[in-house]
Amino acid sequence: MQATDVLQSLFRWIHVVTGILWIGMLYFFNWVNGPFMATLDGETKKKVVPELMPRALFWFRWGAAFTWVTGVLLLLLVFYHEGAAFEGTKGPNPAAWASLAIVFVSPFFYDALVKGPLSKSPRAPALFGVFIVAGLTYLMAHQAGFGFRGYVIHIGAMFGTIMAFNVWFRIWPAQQKIITAVKAGTPPDAALVAMAGARSKHNTYMSIPLVLAMLNAHSTWMASQWWIFTVAVAVAWIGTQHLYKKAAKVKGF
Repeated sequence: MQATDVLQSLFRWIHVVTGILWIGMLYFFNWVNGPFMATLDGETKKKVVPELMPRALFWFRWGAAFTWVTGVLLLLLVFYHEGAAFEGTKGPNPAAWASLAIVFVSPFFYDALVKGPLSKSPRAPALFGVFIVAGLTYLMAHQAGFGFRGYVIHIGAMFGTIMAFNVWFRIWPAQQKIITAVKAGTPPDAALVAMAGARSKHNTYMSIPLVLAMLNAHSTWMASQWWIFTVAVAVAWIGTQHLYKKAAKVKGF
């Protein structure tokens, strides 16, 4: 029994459990809590929001933190240390290290884009996102020496890193101010509400292909052509749009 095997099993276990917690709360916020809150009047929100949201956001943000940390550890251990990212006997080259760097700097590019040129249209981030996924997948497959598992896991890790950034540095700080305002009976800052809602929605869209990327070892039917994963991302986002429409139609008794 090797220490790396024990660590890999431990990290996977924590990663899956906390990932279920994080993504489950994300879907609750977007497909259950959002439509539900829209049915409440101001006085009811004043009672419900300060009690419900801090509890839910506690599990949400710490689930995100532990999922991201264990995900990075698994990426380094399985895909770099054990070489699962690479075709044949190839190892990391400068393009591979650059791909890994993209994972960690991606939140800052994303943040700048959605605050600036992609803020005009709600569809712009998705359309630009498909373009980015296609470009990065092509470069990782043809320049970094990655096999299918390698380039898919890096795209998934990029999504996960952006999502964790949104949770800790955009959604949670905004929600603290929003909850405080609701508790005091004052209207929360509309810009903060819109930003937090948009980032949560972006996270929901990214989470669907993220799960597919995490299951890369079981999705090898996509490995024949580099572009198939990009198509899968686009289809996933179309499906997510329909889930939002369905969530708006689900009513209480």
